[in-house]
Amino acid sequence: MEQPYEPESRVPAGHRPPAVARVLVVEDDSTVAEIVAGYLDRAGYAVDRAEDGPEALSRAAARRPDLVVLDLMLPGMDGLEVCRRMRERGPVPVIMLTARGDEDDRILGLEVGADDYVTKPFSPRELVLRVESVLRRTRPVAGTHPLGAAGLTVDPAARRATKNGAELALTLREFDLLAFFLRHPGRAYSREDLMHEVWGWDFGDLSTVTVHVRRLRGKVEDDPARPRLIQTVWGVGYRFDPAGSEGS
Repeated sequence: MEQPYEPESRVPAGHRPPAVARVLVVEDDSTVAEIVAGYLDRAGYAVDRAEDGPEALSRAAARRPDLVVLDLMLPGMDGLEVCRRMRERGPVPVIMLTARGDEDDRILGLEVGADDYVTKPFSPRELVLRVESVLRRTRPVAGTHPLGAAGLTVDPAARRATKNGAELALTLREFDLLAFFLRHPGRAYSREDLMHEVWGWDFGDLSTVTVHVRRLRGKVEDDPARPRLIQTVWGVGYRFDPAGSEGS
């Protein structure tokens, strides 16, 4: 049987959260949960644990975590439903644990609002780094000015986005992607470029970018089936075109 993790001696030095963040680990395999919780605890996080979906929702409602590490395959209520219900209560970053090779499930996880995923068998060190990366992007950025175009506004300091004055319910990655597009209008970016600039990864599953662009279009476009703002540039990638709203 393939192990769901790759044991390592310790969390790398120099990777410590600047403030104590609370991480909820939702995993029905007690061995995996103990290892993940142990690595996160040694990295300086306050860790809470849940063995199934209902317990996870109950713990998250009692004390909202700063991030959730969520196994996709849970008994009874699967991770997709847990993620969906958590996001109905408000934004919370989610890293999904998925089985290697289950690409459809990973994409479904991204579709319901997961911000990242790690495939089993995974390296606890990699998971800790992913947690740090996601949490780093949730922190307000001081000294940044609001961005705006085509009826869209993004306030990086407040982590708030609106369309024609109405607040947008964006996931962490959707927010970062929209902010990046607003900072760089009119220029085409490949999916590799976006993965590097927005996710901070030098390599990875490019379908992650595709899914997030599709989700973002569903929230900012008047007609997501015929996008005018976030345009596909065939053979290249995507381009944000503020002038596209003028034709709608």
